[in-house]
Amino acid sequence: MDFWYALVAGLIIGAIFGFILQRGRFCMNSAFRDILYLKEFRLAKAVAVSLVVLMIGFSIFAFAGVIDLAPKSFQPWGAIIGGLIFGVGMVLTAGCASGFTYRIGEGMMGYMVAAIGFTLGIVMTSWGVLADARIILQAENLGQITLFGPFNTEITPIFMLIVGLIGIALMFYFWVWPAIKKKRSTKEPLIKFENFKEAIFKKAYPWWVTGTLIGLILTASYVASNEFVCFICGWGQINQWLVAETIVGWSGFIIIGIILGSFISSIIAKEFKFRAPDGFTLLKQFFGGGLMGFGAMTAGGCNISNILGGVPQLSIHSIVTGAFIIIGCWIAAYLIFMWREG
Repeated sequence: MDFWYALVAGLIIGAIFGFILQRGRFCMNSAFRDILYLKEFRLAKAVAVSLVVLMIGFSIFAFAGVIDLAPKSFQPWGAIIGGLIFGVGMVLTAGCASGFTYRIGEGMMGYMVAAIGFTLGIVMTSWGVLADARIILQAENLGQITLFGPFNTEITPIFMLIVGLIGIALMFYFWVWPAIKKKRSTKEPLIKFENFKEAIFKKAYPWWVTGTLIGLILTASYVASNEFVCFICGWGQINQWLVAETIVGWSGFIIIGIILGSFISSIIAKEFKFRAPDGFTLLKQFFGGGLMGFGAMTAGGCNISNILGGVPQLSIHSIVTGAFIIIGCWIAAYLIFMWREG
């Protein structure tokens, strides 16, 4: 990819992504943890909406020959162990890969420490002391298997489109239609257009807006680059630029763009403030980031590239990874937040 194209397009798409993340308060750690801990489903619904939008978007552009689908090869132990450890790391960090990245743009220094831990975990697992463990866990490779059998460039997009359309229909029936009926009964307008500028730039987005916008911007990113948004690649490229003066590529500019977009959003909404937690929390976030780095490298991607990159392509590897990210998140959330209370 041409450097200037990666620079300009990557920064623009990354900045839009960061703006959406910040206004939608989108974080998969919160989405999955809050299901168990708070019985709250708002962000989980946003994840689900993103998935169906991405399934439909990916399938349409695959039919058109604009993108090449690439469901991840199924490495069962890498998916299980990597996903589990990543989920635990999310809770310790108090943010997923996208969550801690956009919160750096809000001035939260604890998440910069988490990013350092994440990058160190990537390096240690790529070619450092944890590389052998990764190699062992990734040794069994069953190939590109999807929910409906081996990956097929012609048939898989059809299943993606069908699943996506069914998903939208179910979400409309169970989530949207009851809300419409409730608003009709109280004679409230379905969509409020007053203070539209403030709603875009200063107020938190509803879950359905957040999910839709994330699905659209990640589809646009795939179309622009023909690859997933990859946080391990992005933070790895930034690390290589800092220590070895290599050139930053598409994924690195996406990361920089996310931080920039979040910064702009938080400045407009007057939410930017430099903050640093206590020493124990910093240590916990650093360690959690390291676990996420190991988990992401072992599972072949973080929560974004697996759950919002591989699952829309019906990849069994990404589905298993996503499931164990949730399990790891729930185990850690129960032990940290609920066990003592119970």
